[in-house]
Order: sequence, then structure tokens, then C-alpha cells
Amino acid sequence: MSTYYKGADLSWLPAMESKSYTFKNSSGKTQDEMTTMKELGVNAVRLRLWVNPSSDIYSGMCNETQVIAMAKRAKAIGAAIMLDLHYSDTWADPGAQTIPAAWSSCTTISALGTQVYNYTYQVMTNMKNAGVTPTWVQIGNEINSGLIWPLGNTSNGFTNVAWLINSGYNAVKAVSSTTKCIVHLANGYNNTTFRWFFDGLKAADGNWDIIGMSLYPTASSYTTYNSQCLANMKDMQSRYDTNVVIAEAGFAYNDPITAAKFLAQLKTNVKAVGGVGIFYWEPECYNWSSYGMGATDPSTKKPTSAMSAY
Repeated sequence: MSTYYKGADLSWLPAMESKSYTFKNSSGKTQDEMTTMKELGVNAVRLRLWVNPSSDIYSGMCNETQVIAMAKRAKAIGAAIMLDLHYSDTWADPGAQTIPAAWSSCTTISALGTQVYNYTYQVMTNMKNAGVTPTWVQIGNEINSGLIWPLGNTSNGFTNVAWLINSGYNAVKAVSSTTKCIVHLANGYNNTTFRWFFDGLKAADGNWDIIGMSLYPTASSYTTYNSQCLANMKDMQSRYDTNVVIAEAGFAYNDPITAAKFLAQLKTNVKAVGGVGIFYWEPECYNWSSYGMGATDPSTKKPTSAMSAY
């Protein structure tokens, strides 16, 4: 029986702490949020890493020093670590995959691939030396449209995309052969997109170990999304002989009853296919950056019932 990981992306936590946010556990005791996560059964923590981020508390921070410090906190509660390499100085998603400013001189795919390899190798080496080797590494974040534009945009085909992914993949394996590499797309309910992307990546000899998915439904769509995501997970496993993980999941914080239903069903589905687990995206968030899909009650500062559902 494979281990099921109850995960949480806590990348904003240091920024929230820097603004004197406090957190309570389910009993109402004020304590370190990491301790609360452990009490809730979280056994894996996802952390995003930006190359040269700004100091902005909402769209910056998450540099290597800060990520290693957070990884040490995650290890201290016994959690496995998922490193989410955006390969950008700020948010990377299907609508934006901006090349890091320091890499802008890499105008050929060969040079950019070398940069990706060297950067990934150095980050992995530094994490290993700090005693926090990741269990998983994402080679890019929600790369439906490719990564590190313009060279890695899928509009140019999959040859460059595969080159960049393999550069990161090979660097990870050179430092830690047991670390699993994830290729992560948004919209885990959309089988058409996943088939298109991974068929293209496979044809271009791209490498990956696990397929990552994001899932952010609403009260009216969660049952459909869960059903479609289950079918997609099964298809990815059979079509590519690869396991799957819900690398990001989220739901409106102010509807915890429905959120719990969504997550409980998703957990059943993930466990049914032997998937790696579910990572809730930023459950600690309350009254933060206009983000409304955390799992903390702003009035009590306690985790909502959603956190006990998966």
C-alpha cells in the first residue's frame, strides 16, 4: 500500500508571520502554524521557489534562503518536502512564464537548458547540504503553455519544452536519484489538455516521474470536477504508466462544509487510484492578499473543517 500524503503549500507563511499574523489550532490555542499542520495530520509541505524575487510580501520573497529555512521547519514536524520550481522571479502559471531577469541573456535553447541545469543542480545541492533534500521536485509550475518563455512556450512545439524539462530533471537526479520529478498542469479535470501536453512531451522524449494537477472548483462544479479529475488520473496512469498527485487544491474558505465534501471525495478518488496525495494550496491564508481559498477562519484564526476532510 503506497503512502498517502496529506499536503499543504505554506509558501506565504513567512510573509504572513512578518506582518504579525497569528494562528490558532483547532482547540483555540495560539501556536506555530507548522505545529497546527502536524496536529491536523499534514505530512508533506509544498514550497515555491523563485529565482530572484522581489521583497514584496504578496508576490515576492520565496527565495532560496527562505525556502531552505521553511524546509527545515517542515522537516522538524516530520513532513516530506515538495519543491516547486517556478523558474521565474515571480508567479508562473498558464498565463505567465516569465524568464528570470538574470537569465535574459540565454537566447538559445542550449544556453537556457544549461542555465536550468546549473541552477537546479545548485539548489538541490544546497538543500541536500542543509539536510532537506526534497522528496519531490516540480519542474515548473502549471506549465500548460510551457515554461520560461519565449523559448519554452508550447506555441513553438514540444522540442524546447522537453529540453528544458529534461535539463531540470537530469539536474535533480544528479544530486538525488530518489527524488521524484513532477510535471504539473492546471485544470486537472481537463483530460483533453493533459493528453495533448503529455503526448507532445513524450513524443519529444521529455522525462517525468509523476503528473501533477491543480483543482479549484466551486460549490456548483466540484462534483463534476472530481468525477472528471478521477477519469483523468486513471487515464494518465494507464496512458503513460505514471503516478499522479493533486499538487494544488483549493476551495472558498467561507464555505467549509462544501469544501470538506469536495476534499473528502477527492481523497477517496486519489486513494482509489493509488495517487501520491493532495496538497491544499495555502490553507493558512486569512485576510491575506485578497486570497479567498485558504482554510483558516478569519474570525477565530482556527483551521476550518476543510482541513480535517482530506
